Amino acid sequence: MSFLDIIQILDSTIRLATPLLLACLAGLFSERSGVVDIGLEGKMLVAAFFSAAVAAITGSVWIGLLAGIAAAVVFSLIHGLASITFRGDQLISGVAINFLAAGMTVLIAQDWFQQGSRTPALTGDARFGTIDLPFADALSGVPFLGPLYADALSGHTILVYVGFLAVPATWYVLFRTRFGLRLRAVGENPGAVDTAGVSVVRLRYAAVLICGLLTGLAGAYLATGLAAGFTKDMTAGRGFIALAALIFAKWRPWYALFACLLFGFLQAVSNRYSTLDLGIIEIPNAFVLALPYILTVVILAGFVGRAIPPRAGGQPYVKER
Repeated sequence: MSFLDIIQILDSTIRLATPLLLACLAGLFSERSGVVDIGLEGKMLVAAFFSAAVAAITGSVWIGLLAGIAAAVVFSLIHGLASITFRGDQLISGVAINFLAAGMTVLIAQDWFQQGSRTPALTGDARFGTIDLPFADALSGVPFLGPLYADALSGHTILVYVGFLAVPATWYVLFRTRFGLRLRAVGENPGAVDTAGVSVVRLRYAAVLICGLLTGLAGAYLATGLAAGFTKDMTAGRGFIALAALIFAKWRPWYALFACLLFGFLQAVSNRYSTLDLGIIEIPNAFVLALPYILTVVILAGFVGRAIPPRAGGQPYVKER
């Protein structure tokens, strides 16, 4: 493997990790508040469709981005209404959202564009362009670090950098603000928060709305940044991969970053090589893709530390009278 191959794999890793990271942080906010959300996949899918569709119609990727975020927020509110207000089963609500998004996007795409459940290819201002970081050209000639900065870290779309900046922002909000303290407390002991005079319902809805915002960014990036349009089921299980990364990261923002980079790296390697020749054995790329899930199961089994979810996760809160 040459140095150029390594740079290209790192570049692909960053691109592929971005939607996982945004969705993982979305699930982090939701589950830290006690609302389990397996509907990340559906919200990403509906955001991907509406961002690409509106961008194709208007010719503006920014209007498409707003449409994708709005669609994901609406689906988040549906999940919040079912699981917080009506105290329904959060898992069933998430599954319903996934099925609704999968069917609705195909139906609307075929009705609007008649192109086999896809949107027209996005070009020009209808999709996000790449951004060169400062001094990328000047540093490209520096051995090792220059190509790493100029070719791997630079040249991504703005949503990639937004995704990575969201990690310290999430850490700060959750662990350095009053809102974050209350949000984490709601996920652990909502009764104590209610006794202190803080609205459990309001906090959980706030977490659900933040989840919708981040999944909207993730879906919009898939359709207008990573790809150039919407195709049927284009999320390809990334919402579930983000959930696995969230468990792997033990519901912590910085761990989530490294977990998503690991998932993205393994996906980049499997996309580039059909088999990995280690000299002694050859590893098929299917095993490389399965490795993060194996590690997640190992962590859940308690062999490498323990992944302990918020204690009130999945439990609807009933206010005592």
